[in-house]
Amino acid sequence: MAGALAEDNAGDGRSSSTEEMSSDDQIHSENPLSEWRSSQQVENRVPPTLRIYLGNDDDDDFSYGPRPSELYGKFTWRIDYFSQINRSELRSTSFDVGAYKWYILIYPRGCGVCDHLSLFLCADHNKLLPGWSHFAQFTIALINKDPKKSKYSDTLHRFWKKEHDWGWKKFMELSELHDGFIVQDALTIKAQVQVIREKIDRPFRCLDGQYRRELIRVYLSTVEQIYRRFIDEKRRMFSRLIEDKLGWSSFSGFWLAMDPSVRRHMTREKTETILKVVVKQFFIEKEVTSTLVFDSLYSGLKALEYQSNNKKGIPKITEADARSTPMVLIDQDMFVLADDALLLFERAALDTQSHQPLPKKDDKGSPNRTKDDTSSDEFDKDSIERDDRWLEELGCKTLELFAVTHIFSRAEAAYQEAMALQLQEELIREEASERAGTELKPKRRAADKKRRGKNM
Repeated sequence: MAGALAEDNAGDGRSSSTEEMSSDDQIHSENPLSEWRSSQQVENRVPPTLRIYLGNDDDDDFSYGPRPSELYGKFTWRIDYFSQINRSELRSTSFDVGAYKWYILIYPRGCGVCDHLSLFLCADHNKLLPGWSHFAQFTIALINKDPKKSKYSDTLHRFWKKEHDWGWKKFMELSELHDGFIVQDALTIKAQVQVIREKIDRPFRCLDGQYRRELIRVYLSTVEQIYRRFIDEKRRMFSRLIEDKLGWSSFSGFWLAMDPSVRRHMTREKTETILKVVVKQFFIEKEVTSTLVFDSLYSGLKALEYQSNNKKGIPKITEADARSTPMVLIDQDMFVLADDALLLFERAALDTQSHQPLPKKDDKGSPNRTKDDTSSDEFDKDSIERDDRWLEELGCKTLELFAVTHIFSRAEAAYQEAMALQLQEELIREEASERAGTELKPKRRAADKKRRGKNM
């Protein structure tokens, strides 16, 4: 039995970790183009019609650390003479990704379970300093002789001393291994590892472009639902507000009566303030889709900045162009409402973009992870562009609505404070009136008594 590392960058134009191999290791070039998920469909090529920030980290600000493409790597482990293994666990050679060492650990007869192959990615932590941690998204695959049947699993995990290994105890039933996974008594395991450098104050690019597109093909509808839940929740909130005719009229009156300078200040908020809240809401460490959400929020933020920089004057929103006109702009590190606040709050309630259906996928574009030989290059380009644009639109829409909601919450807090003050003043006036009436009663009685005395 020998574990061998295959160099997966042969001809596919994608980054790969490169390892030193011992004399016992063997190179197996088993047509990796047919084994990695949708390898030609997700080839690292961005159609020229796309904006530069879609799937491309070359133009992003990485002054604080390496690019995602520099933190991404792939590793192939071929285990020969698999049927002769009599050990309870087996460990691959170490490989480097993101300046860290990793290895794959398998339990051929299961780890704490029966009749299953257990499979884990491990951080090689022997030489790491106390307090170390790595945050990474990774994919483990068992390769089938029929690429369409290869088994892939993805997860997101923070590796640290007590959780230095992470994976699946029940990755696959042992009986299934003989259905094309063991070929000539060899089992092939592939890993994709994306180390994530965290930036907790704003959305950031998490994924290598090619890896991101692979994941999009699998999780696009899940990411869309995350956005739609948020958008629908905020839309319903604004709808309830406006449907309360009396309350909306009162709020509108308060807003219009506000000093213009105060109102202008109220319609602006620092980007860092809003983006920190965005991070808190949308980045969930254990959710595998969090990285895709953040990549699309990042693209949406870039799109919003692009729109803001190319709009010297913002026209009044009309019914015809309400959808295409941004609700907020970014000006000098501030989110700024792009039109009258009351109109934008009403627009947020009436906006139906969240109910637009997901762009229809052809059967060839179903979220499997293997190359369909009948797929055309033209379809691949269209599919990549469509999915990227759709996620960018959802990310941009979500950021806009997040900013509008945040600004509204400030205005509503000021309104509630003003209403509470007004109510307090009314109560004070009522109490003063009652007190004055109470004080006048003895005087009135004395005057009445005096009048009655004169009449006698």
